[in-house]
Amino acid sequence: MNQPSQYRDMPTRVATPSIFTWLILVIFLALFIQGLSGAGFTPDRLLRGAGNLGSFFAQAMPPDFSRIGPIAKAMYETFQMALVGVTFGVILSLPMALLCARNTSPAAPVRVVCRGTVATLRTIPDLVWALIFVVAVGLGPLAGILAIIMDTIGFCARFFSERVEEIRPGPSEALASTGAGRMQVITGAVLPEAFPSFVATSLFAVEKAVRSAVVLGLVGAGGIGVELNTAMTMFRYDQALTIIMIILVVVIGVEQLSSAIRRRVL
Repeated sequence: MNQPSQYRDMPTRVATPSIFTWLILVIFLALFIQGLSGAGFTPDRLLRGAGNLGSFFAQAMPPDFSRIGPIAKAMYETFQMALVGVTFGVILSLPMALLCARNTSPAAPVRVVCRGTVATLRTIPDLVWALIFVVAVGLGPLAGILAIIMDTIGFCARFFSERVEEIRPGPSEALASTGAGRMQVITGAVLPEAFPSFVATSLFAVEKAVRSAVVLGLVGAGGIGVELNTAMTMFRYDQALTIIMIILVVVIGVEQLSSAIRRRVL
């Protein structure tokens, strides 16, 4: 018996959740409730926190621009750290991505090792890398640059390799049929087709690195984070607000420039 058209056009019902789905939901709710309890999440604490936040802004206003010169220099150092770190990271990510991709890797064991390496680099937070390199090379921007390089390889190599695996096989096969070798196929067919995606991912890495470089300074890896940490430690909230405002302007500017470049490339 045919159903009326109005019933045929209705969306299908949501399937009854399975036992596995209910189990995941119960585990999630248990962890969520335990997390709230462990964090001491209470209305009274939130009210006191709102009052303390108001006191912070009251002491931070108006912003103190008396040290705008050193602060601007530190922000410039932060941007340089991000730019240098991402540049080296992207350059190193490209061959790593080709070794990780299924259609360009020379052998399965090489692909497994390279993917494991990239996953390891991606798993370790950039702040931990900064702490490691501060111990290795000492305080200053070099530790921050090395941390950003490691973080960028973990970020870019993954997305580069996924894009390489998604390219159309036609151009590569056509080039290979003319007698081109593996490297000629990669440089003549794979890289040109994936290039716009590489640029977009690299620009996202720059945005990510600028934000990361701010935090890396808190552990002695150079840049504006050192100034922010000093201002907060000395309770100079008016200078801290100035630093936060400069960070906000730079980060938004980098994001807007990155978006403009992506619109032209893609």
